[in-house]
Amino acid sequence: MKTFINKLQIEKQIYALRWAFAGLLIFFLLGADAFAHGVAEGDKGYIQEITGTNLLPFVYLGAKHMFTGYDHILFLLGVIFFLYKLKHIGIYVSLFAIGHSTTMLLGVYFGTNINGYLIDAIIGLSVVYKALDNLGAFQRWFGFQPNTKIATLVFGLFHGFGLATKIQEYEMSRDGLIANMLAFNVGVEIGQLLALAAILIVMSYWRRTDSLFKHAYTANVLMMIAGFMLVGYRLTGYLAN
Repeated sequence: MKTFINKLQIEKQIYALRWAFAGLLIFFLLGADAFAHGVAEGDKGYIQEITGTNLLPFVYLGAKHMFTGYDHILFLLGVIFFLYKLKHIGIYVSLFAIGHSTTMLLGVYFGTNINGYLIDAIIGLSVVYKALDNLGAFQRWFGFQPNTKIATLVFGLFHGFGLATKIQEYEMSRDGLIANMLAFNVGVEIGQLLALAAILIVMSYWRRTDSLFKHAYTANVLMMIAGFMLVGYRLTGYLAN
């Protein structure tokens, strides 16, 4: 009887986790306008009014931007999905951070003008890529495995361009720009660590059950679908504008 109750509780937990995962994907997609790289009007107005070095506000804005960036979070989820050791997680997350920090800082400093819809579509493709990689699709389809570290770094560069494109919507003053951008980048890393911590908590709980490998395929297919939807959403916006 006790064994049956324990089994029933585990099944309920698995069921809840499955729906939680699906719910997160739906939340990210339905909240695309609110939680994409878009700039909140209040934040934009505040940044346009201030000049000089303002470190704490930019740290906050960077953390907020990254933690609520559904495309970044989906990509991070894909990256760490099958990583168990903190050492390996640290390597991949660091490569991603180096990539997006580099292009974000350089893109804003030099005023690189890239269409936001197109860069966001590429970011959506990064989610698709990672889901397919987790499913072993490249090995089956083409007979080779792409270098996952290089891919993480390269897609990190694209994610950084996405950040740079939206940051320029703030129409920031050049006075104190470098210091403010470094503060923003610190905030981005803080937001990334917070998002990563939340993902790891959920994943570590899921890994205690027997359902990870049973439902890993479904989870990555859902992630891939979300990525394709992001691509379609952004390309539609590009064509419409």
